[in-house]
Amino acid sequence: MAKFLVKFQRYFRRRPVRFFTLLALYLAAGSLVFLHAGFTGEPRVAGSPRGPAAGEGQELPYLGVMQLSRSFPGAAGGRRRGPWFKSTAKEPAERSKVGDYGAARSRLLKGRSGREKDEDRAKYIGCYVDSTRRRTLRGVSFLDYKKMTVFRCQDNCAERGYLYAGLEFGAECYCGHKVQAPNASEPECNMPCKGERASTCGGANRLSIYRLELAQESARRHGSAVFRGCFRRPDNVSIALPTSQPMPNMSVDKCVDFCTEKEYPLSALAGTACLCGFPTTLFTLHEREDEQLCAQRCPGEEFESCGTPEFLLVYQTQVQDNRCMDRRFLPTRSKQLVALASFPGAGNTWARHLIELATGFYTGSYYFDGSLYNKGFKGERDHWRSGRTICIKTHESGQKEIESFDSAILLIRNPYKALMAEFNRKYGGHIGFAAHAHWKGKEWPEFVANYAPWWATHTLDWLRYGRKVLVVHFEDLKRDLFAQLKRMVGLLGIAACEDRLLCVEGQKDGNFKRSGLRKLEYDPYTPEMRKMISGYIKTVDAALKLRNLSGVPEDYYPR
Repeated sequence: MAKFLVKFQRYFRRRPVRFFTLLALYLAAGSLVFLHAGFTGEPRVAGSPRGPAAGEGQELPYLGVMQLSRSFPGAAGGRRRGPWFKSTAKEPAERSKVGDYGAARSRLLKGRSGREKDEDRAKYIGCYVDSTRRRTLRGVSFLDYKKMTVFRCQDNCAERGYLYAGLEFGAECYCGHKVQAPNASEPECNMPCKGERASTCGGANRLSIYRLELAQESARRHGSAVFRGCFRRPDNVSIALPTSQPMPNMSVDKCVDFCTEKEYPLSALAGTACLCGFPTTLFTLHEREDEQLCAQRCPGEEFESCGTPEFLLVYQTQVQDNRCMDRRFLPTRSKQLVALASFPGAGNTWARHLIELATGFYTGSYYFDGSLYNKGFKGERDHWRSGRTICIKTHESGQKEIESFDSAILLIRNPYKALMAEFNRKYGGHIGFAAHAHWKGKEWPEFVANYAPWWATHTLDWLRYGRKVLVVHFEDLKRDLFAQLKRMVGLLGIAACEDRLLCVEGQKDGNFKRSGLRKLEYDPYTPEMRKMISGYIKTVDAALKLRNLSGVPEDYYPR
């Protein structure tokens, strides 16, 4: 043994380069092992769910449905700044595995006989004649002779704001705002889809057409303009819509272009007159009329409607309404700390965007997210107790953290959608989507098992320990933004300016709007998951009603 060691020492004395090379390789290997352990280890977060822990923490009162534990293993007190709150967006190459239509904006029906659920956003309307000389759908089109599916065609048309999607020859997809052809017999549209043989994608010169029902989830568009609806002519039209131009050869594009050039966010078509202006108390856009009242053919475009002198067809241009864009810190430090509390995935960032526009003041955060700061949330960098922000974002649900605030806006969202939104954020970033490998792998079942109980305990804890809590349902905020935002601003102690709130309605999406519709062709929830989540919904519903509040919306329960 001694001889071997002497020879080994002499070998490296003669060849020091080899010794240092081996040493460097050893250190590099050790570093790689350490880094791998750091990246793959599951972060432990204060208050993040890991299943009920026996004997840990105080239990919530039994509400007659199920008993939930308020604490989770691995929870630690204090402010959460760990990896869980940092963006976990994957590399573009990994996200691209979802498919080359990964930027899709909606979850639509899969196949003509798709299941009609509350998240489905397409309705099959029939088989129609089509020809190269006179297209039935006159918007964009694309072909894919290898992997065309009904879902893919619908997604691409919805992403571009079209009302209809049609499939032909099993591989061709056409989009449009109107169906301009006679019906054909159903057997003529039975050609299998190239990417999904079980579904049908039209036939030879025959289109299987779907109406994309995107009403609240995605704005209908005409080119770059957003369709707002049909409205009765306001009484003081010259004040409400101060700029006008007669257009004998009227079309939607001409009126929208005219108002865009004049730098107005609203374009209103009144037959052969084009009117431009802002949404104000004189013209709020809150009372829509039946679109048939505006269905008068445009003089300059055969297949478009241009409204009438009495009923205006209104579009929102790409001009930004700057009346609500100014924001600043509070002029004097506030002594009241108001929480904007929600379960992750419940729309907290969107609500902050709305509050900042409605009040003109920055919102703060219990955490720090550099991507949010870079997108304009300047209060993100302030300490949450600084008193310079109008309210503070938080996902905390412990008694000590809740009692640190003087009042709170509690934002609650349908757990089925909140869980999916947070899963997408965790694996795809603020506006990205998780890869299909994550949905199909072990990550999704583990995520639901851990986070679904937290959805319930988060709401129950804020109702129990919060001093002054205003409950706002995410779904109500989407459906009636003006009224709900007015309630939220009132709790913040700010006099609501109606013109500013109307401005917010036109700028409501912001920079962090993920598609409101699920970007999956299948339901990720198993019957066991739904049974568990349904129990938590009943628990939260009972807790709200015990406090004389309205219960959860009906669409929280799966159909």
